[in-house]
Amino acid sequence: MSVMPRADNLKRVSIEALTLAPVANDPTFENVWDELVWRGLIHVSTDPEALRALLGGDSISYYVGFDPTAPSLHLGNLVQLLTARRLQLAGHRPLGLVGGSTGLVGDPGGRDAERILNPKELVADWVSKLRAQVERFLSFEGENAALIVNNLDWTAPMSALDFLREIGKHFRVGTMIKKDAVSARLNSEAGVSYTEFSYQILQAMDYLELFRQYGAKLQTGGSDQWGNLTSGVDLIHKVEGASVHAFGTPLVTNSDGTKFGKSAGNAIWLDPEMCSPYRMYQFWLSTSDADVIDRLKVFTFLTRAEIAEYERLVAEEPFRRAAQKRLAAEVTGTVHGADAASAVIAASEALFGQGDLTTLDAGTLRSALDELPHAEVTVGTPVVNALVETGLVASLSEARRAVAQGGVSIDGERVADDQAVVTGSLPGGVSVLRRGKKTLAGLFVA
Repeated sequence: MSVMPRADNLKRVSIEALTLAPVANDPTFENVWDELVWRGLIHVSTDPEALRALLGGDSISYYVGFDPTAPSLHLGNLVQLLTARRLQLAGHRPLGLVGGSTGLVGDPGGRDAERILNPKELVADWVSKLRAQVERFLSFEGENAALIVNNLDWTAPMSALDFLREIGKHFRVGTMIKKDAVSARLNSEAGVSYTEFSYQILQAMDYLELFRQYGAKLQTGGSDQWGNLTSGVDLIHKVEGASVHAFGTPLVTNSDGTKFGKSAGNAIWLDPEMCSPYRMYQFWLSTSDADVIDRLKVFTFLTRAEIAEYERLVAEEPFRRAAQKRLAAEVTGTVHGADAASAVIAASEALFGQGDLTTLDAGTLRSALDELPHAEVTVGTPVVNALVETGLVASLSEARRAVAQGGVSIDGERVADDQAVVTGSLPGGVSVLRRGKKTLAGLFVA
């Protein structure tokens, strides 16, 4: 499901504008391949014309895989999840693979050193968590109902000798070392171990197994996985004499060239315990004008016409940030549900003076205050002390001057004198401290 504001209110997404509507592909595209191309989701592929014919014909099975290298998926994975959903909406059957075996080995791509091998019990726990996340984005009903698979099921029973004889013999080392991920590591000081060097063979075997069991004819993934994707295509051709396909989505970067969603130790995870819905909403809300239209294409199910209207608004009325508000509402709703999206929009508006703080959901309010400068205080703490403890001012004398000038409020009420105290009267036993119009801090009151 997706959070869909009314079509007559494009300039401002508010709590009143949120309604539930089923996710759907843009009906103006006759072939889902054309929509994927328009959305900028095809960076590299095996054969564009053959893929267009394949996706425009009878239902096929396709797969996308996720390795359990953390307890949650993140925004980069979301590109793959939404792409898989678009293909399913077009009538094709998704196979969501969670890599219980590949997660034990590690992919050499994207790093300049060997991955630390996690304990098997930890990887198994992460498999369960990732499986639950993948399941939220796919439908398990109807003729093209999704299926979740774990590659440990067919890898674990195979002996090393069988693996070498049945799979390894089809791979040539000269070809393997030319793959970008392997080549980069071979040219680094760290080099690459045989374990990670073998990763592409394991992933290729996954494609072969899914082709044999379910007739999978397409694998999707990020373009940085292209070497692994084509390994599977080549293996199926050698072993089964069949032609199958793959395409890679582009790695999403910001217009200034920086990595999308990557800041020091501050990844945007899909698990609400690791990244609150409020924080996710604010992340999308801060999208630059230069990037927001591309983000709407990739991360939402808005139609070509709707996105064209937001493109016009960005050009003509950028100060309204209508596209950013719609993007933030859509993605937060898609990942966390409409109720969570409604709650964080209400919190965002109330914190900045456009709503009633006392009506907010307690959990959402606490999550929002976690993202602000904050401090733990007791009931009865003088507001001037709280101003210092949260860092809104540097000293008590500065705090008293700010109060005397009428520039301080707590829980939406102006502080009249420097004897005022903190009460923690908002839902969840918190208070919101404000200095000036836009400088906020949170108080967790004991």
